Amino acid sequence: MEPKRLVLVVDDESEFCNCLHDELQDIGCEVLVATNLDQARHLAISQRPDLVLLGTIMPRGAAFKLHQWMKGNPILKEIPQIVLDACPENHLTRGWRRDEGMRIEAAEYYCKPLKPAILASAIWKQMDIGKAEIKVLIADDHAMVREGIRTLLNLQKDMLIVGEATNGAEAVDKALELLPDVVLMDIVMPEIDGIEATRQICKRCREGIRILMLSQYDDEQNMAAGSEAGAVGFISKKSVSAQLLEAVRTAGRGAQSGGEQSYAN
Repeated sequence: MEPKRLVLVVDDESEFCNCLHDELQDIGCEVLVATNLDQARHLAISQRPDLVLLGTIMPRGAAFKLHQWMKGNPILKEIPQIVLDACPENHLTRGWRRDEGMRIEAAEYYCKPLKPAILASAIWKQMDIGKAEIKVLIADDHAMVREGIRTLLNLQKDMLIVGEATNGAEAVDKALELLPDVVLMDIVMPEIDGIEATRQICKRCREGIRILMLSQYDDEQNMAAGSEAGAVGFISKKSVSAQLLEAVRTAGRGAQSGGEQSYAN
């Protein structure tokens, strides 16, 4: 019988930790919980977990210090880490600062509130060896937007940027040539807009490409048009970091497995 996987949960919300503890045990994991930086360091060194979940602990910045400390330790640096950030409405006082988020080397990034069962499933999958990369094409006519998305995705070990497009026509050509799992498609672009580009890709390619719409304007009209064209999700550029990563992973796994599409915001 294989030994149970050991997960170190670093978070100071006791109710959440208890629920996640039960979910992880149900799928065959052993669980350690640390509620502060010193305790987490001690458990990481003494127990050598298979994965560390970096949640929210006080003072703010302590979770990032733990992340940096582990990455600088030759014994611990290869242990996968999953970041679980605070709720967006609490980001001014809790969770990961923006500059910290851009410097992390985590396997995955999630944001509360998140059901413990969903997180437990993600933790188990992350511990599986040989996880496939999600191939992503970025289509946006603004260089700064592409750079920001590129920086974020390059920090994810399970994502690979296969190309970039600066207008809708180029997005269609590159999608058909590169066959990415996921296309991040801006709505307002030169030559043809993102809605029409999405329609053409979905009509001409049957390789399971999933398209996520990016827009400054998160209105119902754009969402309806994107859904009708064949997009599987709509991401507002105002909250691109946490929401984008979760949407790319959901869409990417669906593309790789050949599952049916579902439109989700």
